[in-house]
Amino acid sequence: MATRAARRNGRKTTRPRAAARPISIADFESLARARMDRGAFDYYAGGAGDERTLEMNSKGYDRYVLRPRVLVDVARVDTSATVLGERLAMPILVAPTALQRLAHRDGEAATARAAAAAGTLMCVSTVASMSIEDVAAAASGPKWFQLYVYKDSGITRDMVARAEAAGYKALVVTVDTPRLGHRERDARNAFALPKGIEPVNLTAIHPLVAARSQGGPPPFADQVEQLFDASLDWKRIAWLRSITKIPVILKGVVTPEDARLAVEAGVGAIIVSNHGGRQLDGAEATIVSLPRVADAVAGAIPVLVDGGIRRGAHVLTALGLGAQAVLIGRPVLWGLATGGEQGVRDVLALLRAELELAMALSGKPTIASIDRALVAGA
Repeated sequence: MATRAARRNGRKTTRPRAAARPISIADFESLARARMDRGAFDYYAGGAGDERTLEMNSKGYDRYVLRPRVLVDVARVDTSATVLGERLAMPILVAPTALQRLAHRDGEAATARAAAAAGTLMCVSTVASMSIEDVAAAASGPKWFQLYVYKDSGITRDMVARAEAAGYKALVVTVDTPRLGHRERDARNAFALPKGIEPVNLTAIHPLVAARSQGGPPPFADQVEQLFDASLDWKRIAWLRSITKIPVILKGVVTPEDARLAVEAGVGAIIVSNHGGRQLDGAEATIVSLPRVADAVAGAIPVLVDGGIRRGAHVLTALGLGAQAVLIGRPVLWGLATGGEQGVRDVLALLRAELELAMALSGKPTIASIDRALVAGA
């Protein structure tokens, strides 16, 4: 509409269009890229080596097609699911991602509030930019705590005790990081944490991390070298189970062989994960690993999956191939960078709406009705 001044001068002037509302995860990523510091964006977005696995995680979904059934009553579609005893509004969980205050000043607290509002579960990273206790206090929704096992067993005990005391419902033990993958984007950017942002759960217990968290090499690389136990094995998993009353979930299982060992070890669940393509470059896409792992487990324990999920149809495919739920990491960070808590809410709402539509169009009115026959492909 022309303004009054423009009309008086005989000119047609239109108001500038408002910024387009993001309608896909790709849109959120583009907005996040424009708003974030390049080094911080690349820290989130990058993978190891040539980033082959990073790319394959998303492209792996192209290997599968859906086989929709028709003439099924889908007037009401229910996306709710139960995961390790938690009744959730959808089988889409928030994956553990580090240092969320790089995306937004409210960091993990904003994500926790958004996850609770969406009726889902958040897994909080050890390498969070807010403390275990502060994230737990930010919102009442269910939470798991992602744990690395440390060379110093006292540090591990302390982390476990703090997570239990703060009300976390499970420990998600990352098992694919005996050493840190080679992340070239961070090296090229000489990425270092800005002043005021640090991995507070680690700086509080380890003075070397505290001293070197501002400037210098990537802080996570320091933490791996100084703290994490490269000798982690199945015996240590048994020890870990012995010191906690909450379920132990293994994150980073990608082969049937390890899946069967996980069942024998008595863990509560496994997450098929290649660390978002940030560890071993050339590892296969998680959606390709998933059906073999699910077959090996044969329903003995829940199987979840992360990596490359950008659409509700991806969620549906993963459920059809044997996952009880999925976890999303980078999409949450893009929402956080775009709009803080509201941005994360929008991302979660978008994926839930896409999942609901995909279920309706596939003739699957409930999560329980999704089965292997829905998916065809490699």
